[in-house]
Amino acid sequence: MSSPSTLKSATLLEQMKLHLAADAGKELTKKVGLVYQINIAPKKLGVDEEIYIVDLKKGEVTKGPYEGKPDATFSFKDDDFVKVATGKMNPQIAFMRGAMKIKGSLSAAQKFTPDIFPKPSKM
Repeated sequence: MSSPSTLKSATLLEQMKLHLAADAGKELTKKVGLVYQINIAPKKLGVDEEIYIVDLKKGEVTKGPYEGKPDATFSFKDDDFVKVATGKMNPQIAFMRGAMKIKGSLSAAQKFTPDIFPKPSKM
């Protein structure tokens, strides 16, 4: 891992790593079985992005670009990612508003739902 992240999303992705290691996470990897790349920008899409891989084949979250081709790539601003991940913003609405960009398979992207995130604890 590179330098510590200042993104709010980094905390969420860290929780997700623990979630995927638990039994609930093992169920997800069986059910979803896809690899997602998430590009998160502090303020403006495409600028100073941090890249994370949510690998729902292996059940892990890593920082840095994926070796190979992910099933779908999402781009978010930090605040918007947190809203979508915590269920405060509907992913379809985020996409329509341009708060989320998607590259790759749309059917794979549709499986990336708030259900795959751990239920929010106090942040």
